[in-house]
Amino acid sequence: MAKVVFIGAGSTVFAKNLMGDILSYPEMAGDAHFVLHDIDPERLRTSEVVAHKIADALGVSPVIEAKLDRREALADADYAISMIQVGGYKPSTVVDFEVPKKYGLRQTIADTLGIGGIMRGLRTIPVLLDMCHDMEDLCPDVTFLQYVNPMAMNCWAISRASSIKTVGLCHSVQGTAHQLAHDIGVPYEEIDYVCGGINHMAFYLKFEHKGQDLYPAIRRVIEEGRIPDWNIVRYKIFEKFGYFVTESSEHFAEYTPWFIKRDRPDLVEAFNVPLDEYITRCERQIAGWHMLRDKFEDENFRFFTEDDADHAPTDGSDDDEARAIRRLLTVKRSLEYGSQIIHSMETGKPQVIYGNVPNHGLIDNLPQGCCVEVPCLVDANGIQPTRVGTLPPQLAAMMQTNINVQSLTVEAALTGNRDYVYHAAYLDPHTAAELDLDQITNLVDDLIEAHGAYLPQFNG
Repeated sequence: MAKVVFIGAGSTVFAKNLMGDILSYPEMAGDAHFVLHDIDPERLRTSEVVAHKIADALGVSPVIEAKLDRREALADADYAISMIQVGGYKPSTVVDFEVPKKYGLRQTIADTLGIGGIMRGLRTIPVLLDMCHDMEDLCPDVTFLQYVNPMAMNCWAISRASSIKTVGLCHSVQGTAHQLAHDIGVPYEEIDYVCGGINHMAFYLKFEHKGQDLYPAIRRVIEEGRIPDWNIVRYKIFEKFGYFVTESSEHFAEYTPWFIKRDRPDLVEAFNVPLDEYITRCERQIAGWHMLRDKFEDENFRFFTEDDADHAPTDGSDDDEARAIRRLLTVKRSLEYGSQIIHSMETGKPQVIYGNVPNHGLIDNLPQGCCVEVPCLVDANGIQPTRVGTLPPQLAAMMQTNINVQSLTVEAALTGNRDYVYHAAYLDPHTAAELDLDQITNLVDDLIEAHGAYLPQFNG
């Protein structure tokens, strides 16, 4: 019986999706042991209720436990899945947006790069390393599935400071492939692609249908004026660099110096860049949480399987909100790789996923040891990254601008040396395009002070 520990299980909807994914495999359905852990007892209770109702909907009987004590939860784990957010929406995420605004620096998501990504990495890496040290004591052979941003920084730090087997997982590769399939009218299941790079800045090196290159079809989307209004940034990058990037336009806009400029509001408008997007998402999610919790914990509530999803209750409408609610109430397979990894390792049935792993001979023209996103074969032998080789030089050069920031942030987190925080911020593409060196220094000082106890190594 595989023991799977969900760390941060109070992220109820994400945990619900991963549990449903695992239990959707017949080989796993009757042979799973879920341990849910969170530091918030209220959210943990809701997730425990949800876990039992998922099992009921699927007609299966996994072992389900909930633990507030992390070490107790991790004892003898086979798999651990992290889905935490250190500092939460308030105070930390709000600080990451509001303090830079005082300097005229605007962001969209602020969880991967930029000044917000740097701060999130600094407060997250020590917590993840504490978890890994617990695993080294309690379950040294565990496979750690790491879903927390900033993905590349977190995984790079873990690979340097822990012996735990870790892979970083994201849904941008497969998610964007689905989006492109829709844009060009080709079934996703018939598309063959190879992708490589770093998390949130990987590119499709091959994108084919029955041996035919699909990039001409993607170019026709531009020529015919069919670019989705929410995806203008990525199509512009494709037009200028020749390859399509995996992460969304709202994310990608803040990884480069070209799309968000305080003295060019016309750019923000032309590229439809949603400033403060993550703040908006968080507020929307928080507003909906209490409604969902009440629904999930209602003794008469049940989840619906994909076969009877049409019967999931809504207000009778079929707008985006109604469809979103129906998805939340339905147990169906998501695009996440976590369950596929567990299934392949437990059954030996091979699958290919995209994982974030150390660059040990995988991509020639990126720094050795940095965190790269590449295809990985998974079977009973575990997660085996595959070699991509040499990237097109323009793509490697763009990635290097982000790797510089990741490297220095990891160095700061592992050493506690405040100078590396400044250096990371000085070299960040978006921050450097907007502020001078003294402004960046003062911004870093203000952020470290505002984060207070979440950055003890720099506030001592």
